Amino acid sequence: MKKTHWNLRLQPKLLLGLVIMAAVLVTALTPAIAQLYRGHMEGYYSDLAFDQASIAARLIDGDSIEHYYRTLEKDEYYEEVRQYLQTVREEMGLEYFYVVVPEDEVMVYIWDAGVAGVDGVCDLGDADAYYGGGNELMHAAFAPDAPETILVTNNEEYGYLASAYVAILDSTGTPAALASVDISMDMINQQIRQFVYLTILIACGVLLVSVVVYYFYVRRILIRPLGTLHQATQELVQHEMDRLEDFQLDIRTGDEVEELAHAFQYMTVELAEYIRNLAAVTAEKERIGAELEVATQIQASMLPCIFPAFPERREFDIYASMTPAKEVGGDFYDFFLVDDNHLAMVIADVSGKGVPAALFMVIAKTLLKNSAQTGSSPKEVLERVNNQLCENNDAEMFVTAWLGILDLTTGSLLAANAGHEYPALRRAGGEFELIKDKHGFVLAGMEGSRYQQYELKLEPGDTLFVYTDGVAEATDAHEELYGTDRMLKALNRRVDAAPEVLLPWIKEDIDAFVGEAPQFDDITMLGLRFIGPVGEEEGKT
Repeated sequence: MKKTHWNLRLQPKLLLGLVIMAAVLVTALTPAIAQLYRGHMEGYYSDLAFDQASIAARLIDGDSIEHYYRTLEKDEYYEEVRQYLQTVREEMGLEYFYVVVPEDEVMVYIWDAGVAGVDGVCDLGDADAYYGGGNELMHAAFAPDAPETILVTNNEEYGYLASAYVAILDSTGTPAALASVDISMDMINQQIRQFVYLTILIACGVLLVSVVVYYFYVRRILIRPLGTLHQATQELVQHEMDRLEDFQLDIRTGDEVEELAHAFQYMTVELAEYIRNLAAVTAEKERIGAELEVATQIQASMLPCIFPAFPERREFDIYASMTPAKEVGGDFYDFFLVDDNHLAMVIADVSGKGVPAALFMVIAKTLLKNSAQTGSSPKEVLERVNNQLCENNDAEMFVTAWLGILDLTTGSLLAANAGHEYPALRRAGGEFELIKDKHGFVLAGMEGSRYQQYELKLEPGDTLFVYTDGVAEATDAHEELYGTDRMLKALNRRVDAAPEVLLPWIKEDIDAFVGEAPQFDDITMLGLRFIGPVGEEEGKT
């Protein structure tokens, strides 16, 4: 299924970004400020509770507490203290103000400000369970010189409280009871909620004003100049490509947008120059392409390309092909009759590719053919041509070549190798095998080089296959070489095929091996099947 692509213009994107940024800031800052406020207020109310508990601990007579705790009898002093606690509770807005004696499991009330039995107020001698961790804290506070003891609790039964406990000492300095103060902090939650609502309201108002101001500001400094640039670009592409030199773009913002406009105008000037150069280069390329096409045709016409090449001669069957890596190549083959009884065969590979190799190939081919037609041996031909090619070889190019001259009456093949690939020979009824002949130095490599020739006796039905390194070094996408072993296997799969069938088969096998990988070198092959001398009776017919 095709995904839907939502296009959102720049202006809504910027406004949306502003809204998101404000929302993130409000979301991040509001809880942090609320928590900071909560901590400050808890500290304030805790200090207030501790101060009131400390004052009561200093004012209340600790020696009288033992009497009240043991007898549960009230007197005038008891009522005075109760009235004091009640007054402070009402004036200070305390939730609870009480004096208790902490025991192991419960705390026993001595005083509890308020009316006994109303709103949970306890009377003298009443016991109540500890809550919210108060057991440990109250026992810790029930000691001389105890540290400041504060308990903050928040539960459904008592609400949000800050509790302070201070020991009341008797005349001997022994703790007699705890002055305890609970201050409700429920208003903190309400104030925090009000703060959050107010913060959101203010943020929305500020955001609304900011969006309006930001809209007009961004429209003036960014959206409108970019729109001008966009419109100019469309007009340039649709109507004014032929007048790039006269293109003008007036954007003055004093920032990067103006620099972008200047860069765009400069680009149009450079584009105009590029188009002019491109037109010239294209014309020149077309001219060179046409000339290369002609050169390709000329090179192809220089090589024997009509088959059968010698339809009147029945002693042999010969076929050759060349596939250049570029328009023109440096490989070449040739075969010609030196006289009625001798057939010369040449296959060669010039260093490099393209036009320079093709030009050198023409020279080498001409010299080899001219020299071989004098009736010289392969050794003499290579030595003579090598010296001729070494003259004025400023480009330092060279040629690998294999030259063979076949006596059609006897099947004797004299051959010499100037640094070229090993030929492959298949005896009648057998398989193709490489002939590991002795290589001489490449042609045009060093003046005065000497070459050795050797003789092969061809029998009727024997097939000779020679090739350039473009066959063995054909490379696939994984940088693996085709190689001579794979070549021999391919040859032997068509071991009885005639040369005009065998060579296209090898090319197909190479193409299948290489696949989509590009061809880096010329691929040239020549095949000869020796049929044997024609008898006199057959010759007459």
